[in-house]
Amino acid sequence: MDLTLMGKAAKEAAFHLSTATTAQKNQALAMIADELEANSEAILAANARDIELGRQAGLSEALLDRLLLNSERLASIAGDVRNVIGLQDPVGSEIDSRVLENGMSLSRRRVPLGVVGVIYEARPNVTIDIAALCLKTGNASILRGGKETFYSNMELVKVIQLSLKKAGLPAASVQYIENPDRALVSQLLTLDQYVDMIIPRGGAGLHKMCKENSTIPVIIGGFGISHMFVDESADLTRSLDVIENAKVQRPSACNALDTLLVHEGVATEFLPRLVQHLGDKVTFVADASAQTGLSGATSLKEAQEGDFDTEWLSYTLGVKVVKDIHEAIEHMREHHASHSDAILTNRLDHAELFINAVDSAAVYVNASTRFTDGAQFGLGAEVAVSTQKLHARGPMGLEELTSYKWVGKADYLSRC
Repeated sequence: MDLTLMGKAAKEAAFHLSTATTAQKNQALAMIADELEANSEAILAANARDIELGRQAGLSEALLDRLLLNSERLASIAGDVRNVIGLQDPVGSEIDSRVLENGMSLSRRRVPLGVVGVIYEARPNVTIDIAALCLKTGNASILRGGKETFYSNMELVKVIQLSLKKAGLPAASVQYIENPDRALVSQLLTLDQYVDMIIPRGGAGLHKMCKENSTIPVIIGGFGISHMFVDESADLTRSLDVIENAKVQRPSACNALDTLLVHEGVATEFLPRLVQHLGDKVTFVADASAQTGLSGATSLKEAQEGDFDTEWLSYTLGVKVVKDIHEAIEHMREHHASHSDAILTNRLDHAELFINAVDSAAVYVNASTRFTDGAQFGLGAEVAVSTQKLHARGPMGLEELTSYKWVGKADYLSRC
């Protein structure tokens, strides 16, 4: 594959998309949703092939779950695309405006970023999420999915490009790097003449590689150890349901709970109740401080060095007893708290301390970490969850895929 040609085509497509009307973009999105449903049989057959190859390669059940498409999930993906249609188009809107003393009207107007390169692993729904959000915001995209979802992604991109042609928009608005050669990823990262932003979606290794090798601005996100602290004042009964949702509902998600920290004042009562509530759903990896309280667990392991720095993405939960909220916060600072972190408490001062001290993209009081999601936040689908501090942070929806330009209007003003 010639990525330079792809970059040129994407740049040209981005030019056309930048002047496309909201109606044109929404028409393309509607066609994508319709074609996903019309081609469901081919898409699910391709996904079944990926799943079978994944099993042969020894992929874990958690990872296979991330790969899996079924009729229900595909219908949900099509529904997410239709939801994006209903969202307000940020392109062309004014962030603010003012009139200067010299009479010039000055404003900042939202514009597309241009060409977005996205490198991601597993989860074929990401292909549709990225395409939908980029199209709505007038951005062209170059996609590179993981080899585990190769056949699924090929079918999905075929649907997208067919829909673009039907809507009268350039098929090159969404392109896919089909060749699995890793050298092409390195080439994409240096295509700064054509690509305006790189968004990696995957593990820490992928983010590190992009950050170190890209000549294009990179949005870092998706990785981070998600923590939850059970304060001494927490409602222990209601806390159990929140913890279960955060850990068990979809453990392969990046916002699933990795580490549970429990105040020593309630640990003796709470940990046996936690074991009883979660039953055999979870394997506990416990610090020495939590071993006794979790002794009744079906599956219990002693925490080893590095375990509290592990994003489990499975039915595994790290547990540690801490003496107070300050030790909990310090533990989180030391162990990669940057994504989604929560406190369960009935003390307002502890809630505010936690919110201010925990430097994560999303912090919660008495709520599950699983809420860190574009759809849950009312943003529609998300292109990524950014854990850095510049440009965008948290779930990246439509506005986060735009920049702005200054627009000055005057009556033939020639002097500053």
